[in-house]
Amino acid sequence: MTGLDNMTSDGAAPTENYAYEDLAALLDPSRLLRDEPIAPYTTFRIGGPADLFYSADSADDLANAITAARRTRVAFFVLGLGANILVGDRGFRGLVIRNRARSFEFHDDGHLHAESGVVMADLIPQAVERGWSGLEHYVGIPSTVGGAVWQNLHFLSPAPERNRTMFIAEVVDSCDILSAEGDRRTVGTDYLQFGYDDSVFHHRADYALAVTFQLDKGDPAAMHRIIQENLSWRGARHPWLQFHPSAGSIFRKIEGVGAGRLIDQLGMKGYRIGGAQISHIHANIMVNLGGATARDVRELIALAQRRVRDELGHELTPEIAFVGEF
Repeated sequence: MTGLDNMTSDGAAPTENYAYEDLAALLDPSRLLRDEPIAPYTTFRIGGPADLFYSADSADDLANAITAARRTRVAFFVLGLGANILVGDRGFRGLVIRNRARSFEFHDDGHLHAESGVVMADLIPQAVERGWSGLEHYVGIPSTVGGAVWQNLHFLSPAPERNRTMFIAEVVDSCDILSAEGDRRTVGTDYLQFGYDDSVFHHRADYALAVTFQLDKGDPAAMHRIIQENLSWRGARHPWLQFHPSAGSIFRKIEGVGAGRLIDQLGMKGYRIGGAQISHIHANIMVNLGGATARDVRELIALAQRRVRDELGHELTPEIAFVGEF
C-alpha cells in the first residue's frame, strides 16, 4: 500500500539538496517557497512540509516548472485542489508544483478551452450563465480541470431521467499535454484512455496543461435545477463532510458489493484512531476530526483492509494517492 510514497508522479526517487539551487534558478523566485506546509493545500488538511513549493500561474509556467524539475532531476509532484490524496507527515522531499493555471475561454461553437488549474466549481457557473450545458452535473465535486481528466470525474445523477453514472470524458474534446518524453502536443480522447477512475495519466508521466470541452446549448433554468438537485443529493448523502476535512472515497469501488457497504457490515462506522475516523454517514470516507496525522489515517486504512479481508474475504484497494514520506 505504498501508492506514491517517496515517489514523484514521474516515478523518480527523492533528490538530494544539491540540485535544489539549480532548480530554483530556473523558477520565478517570487512564487517559490521553502519548507512550506502542504496540509493547508489539501482537503484532508494533513501533511508535512515540501522542501520546495512553487505556484505555477499558467499552462506555460506549469510546463516550464515540470521541465525544470526533470532537467535538474529533482523529485516533484503536481498539486491541484489536494483532494483524493494523503500527504505523509514528513512531507515531500523535492518540489511540489501547485497548479494555479486558471485561464479559460468560451467559443461560439460550444468549445471551452480551460487551463488545467481551473477549479470546476468556478467554471460551472460561467458555463451555465452563457447557456452551455455539460458541466453542471459535476457541481459540488472538488476538482480542477486537470484532476477531472486525470480521474475521469464522474457522478451518479439522482434525477430519474439521468439515472446513470455520468463521466467528464463525455464532454472532453481534446487535451493539451506535456508528454513523458517532454514534448507539448494536443491529443484526443482515444489517447486519453478514459476508464472508471482512470486515464492515461495514471499509466504515463504525461501532464494535462489544458482541456478543450465540447458543450451543448442548454436552458439555464434547467441547468440550475440540475445543480440544485445534485447539491441537495450530495448534502443529504454526506452532511458530515461539511464540517470535517476528508479526501473523498478512500477505497476503490468493488462492483456489485461496494467498499463502504463491506466496512459498514463490520460495524466500523465511527471507528477512530487518533484524529482520524471512519465517517458515521458513509463508511468509505474517513474524516479528520482535528489534528489527525497521516499515520492515523494509514493505520485506519490498514485496519479496514485487514478486517474486510479476514472476515468477509474481499480485498480493499485504496483509491487515494499516498504522497511524500510517511
